[in-house]
Amino acid sequence: MPKPNLVFAKPNLVFAMNPDVTSDLITPPLLARLAESCTILSEAPLRDYGSAAARALLAEAAILFTGWGAPKLDAAALALAPGLRLVAHAGSAVKPIAAPEIWQAGIAVTSAAAANAVPVAEYALAAILLANKRAFGVRERFRRERKLWQPQWLAPGEPGNYGAVIGIVGASRIGRRLLALLKPFDLEVLVCDPFLSEEEALTLGVEKSGLHELMARADVVSLHAPSLPETTGMIGRAELAAMRDGTTLINTARGALVDHAALAEELISGRLNAVLDVTEPEPLPPDSRLFDLPNVVLTPHIAGAAGYETRRMAELLVEEIERFVAGKPLQHEVTAAMLARVA
Repeated sequence: MPKPNLVFAKPNLVFAMNPDVTSDLITPPLLARLAESCTILSEAPLRDYGSAAARALLAEAAILFTGWGAPKLDAAALALAPGLRLVAHAGSAVKPIAAPEIWQAGIAVTSAAAANAVPVAEYALAAILLANKRAFGVRERFRRERKLWQPQWLAPGEPGNYGAVIGIVGASRIGRRLLALLKPFDLEVLVCDPFLSEEEALTLGVEKSGLHELMARADVVSLHAPSLPETTGMIGRAELAAMRDGTTLINTARGALVDHAALAEELISGRLNAVLDVTEPEPLPPDSRLFDLPNVVLTPHIAGAAGYETRRMAELLVEEIERFVAGKPLQHEVTAAMLARVA
């Protein structure tokens, strides 16, 4: 007698995010791929969990696909989703959208932080290479003088990209991605991270360093630590004072890592250079002098995934959801034990 053909119901999936980001993030091919493993209850993302329509969707959801602008899934919202089994977040920081009760309830959480790390590391690499060529300052002078390059435009002893010392603060996911990107270049790389062992540093081909020593030796310092109570203001007056004249600070992490009053003083004096994709506050007040300084490059938090780059994040999460539905281990799970060290 033939065995019955068992058909298992696909888990229900609900989106929660700012609708403005879904067109770039969730392409029709990815949506179709999701539909193969899940039942998509609605293609329109939730912006809140309190409406009658949202409550109805949450009551049936097994998987919540979140992104930028998603409301926080706290205990009250969690009570509306008794069947929730997975939160898949298209972003790097899960704490803004996920309360600790999620992990306490045994719900799995995964994020696209590894995919978001790619463009941030690429941005930092570009900034490092350009900073060592003094490209930003020379651009300002070239704009003023409008004549061909002169040898004196670069002072003797300025580093270029041969043998320059690069200081990486934070061997985070992005930090490690950047270390891989730096490998082809003839650079000396220092890393400061209390969780990085000497053995790991050796494997990565870098030198483990204390923060003060790194700040003093590096031609360019790039920040990649998470924003935590322990790291708030970690780059303060003493650390900035340790940097040599003409060196560059790059921040693509979080503005809270830096004492911005102290940094502003150093930058206004012209002693240091900076490439700041993040600030504290964010954005800076419109009358901030940093907007007009020739030794400062300010961008409005653009290093992370944007436009087509967000599709890499969605692809990662679709793969994670497929693994979860198939009963396979998640490759990018965010566990409760990791919360103390991630943003």
